[in-house]
Amino acid sequence: MPDVTPDATPHATPDERPDSGPSAELVHLSLDGAVATITLDSPHNRNALSRQLVAELADRLERSEADPDVRVVVVTSADRVFCSGADLSEASADGMSVGVQAIVGLQRYVVGMSKPVVAVVRGPVRAGGIGIVAACDIVLSAEEATFALTEVKLGLAPAVISLTVLPRLTSRAAAYACLSGAAFTGAEAVAMGLVTRAVPAADLDAAAAELCAELATGAPQGLRETKALLARDLLDRIDARADEMAELSARLFASDEAREAMTAFLTRPRTPRA
Repeated sequence: MPDVTPDATPHATPDERPDSGPSAELVHLSLDGAVATITLDSPHNRNALSRQLVAELADRLERSEADPDVRVVVVTSADRVFCSGADLSEASADGMSVGVQAIVGLQRYVVGMSKPVVAVVRGPVRAGGIGIVAACDIVLSAEEATFALTEVKLGLAPAVISLTVLPRLTSRAAAYACLSGAAFTGAEAVAMGLVTRAVPAADLDAAAAELCAELATGAPQGLRETKALLARDLLDRIDARADEMAELSARLFASDEAREAMTAFLTRPRTPRA
């Protein structure tokens, strides 16, 4: 499988390693005082949005929301890649009619949570993964991390993730990113509106700890009511357009053009890892 580099197609393919099966937990939850950290840890497909990963991520978010001691929720990755996008092996085999609904629900849940959700991005984010990032309230990224909305290269469109991504990006940035599929860095993503703050990779953990400590000083009621104010328009947008975007995404994934492109990607020679 090719590495997720700035010019790579965003979606993940299966790895042939014997420990890459789906039986192990793919999303971890840890608690440290008022901060819940949710860690994506599916290295065999670079944290692709498989059914298992999406279900586990939803469960960890729900557990964090229900915990009265938690005031801040962090979503991050165990490895360098934050998320490589849709799981193309599942999409190619089973279609995406169910998967897109799950991704819509995941985005809506993050936006509607009563606690601030912080994405801490260490490395590449592609396609559907950007929808998860955009749903978060605050995004802290390594300057060197790369983002790309490369659906257009596979005959697709960023349909369901447009529900959260387009309101974050400036209109000019959205047009360029979605139509070109080009990669942009964490530092560039700040000016585009997707990322709140970008720091050197070596400073990311310290910056995340400082940010979470600052957010955790908020009173639960203050955090809850302020989040509701901030999320109102975005929730309205998701509720008004979710079905339309889910139908569009499922239709495009099922199209002959997209299936041909996905098959070509899944069967192309893999680049050896260093």
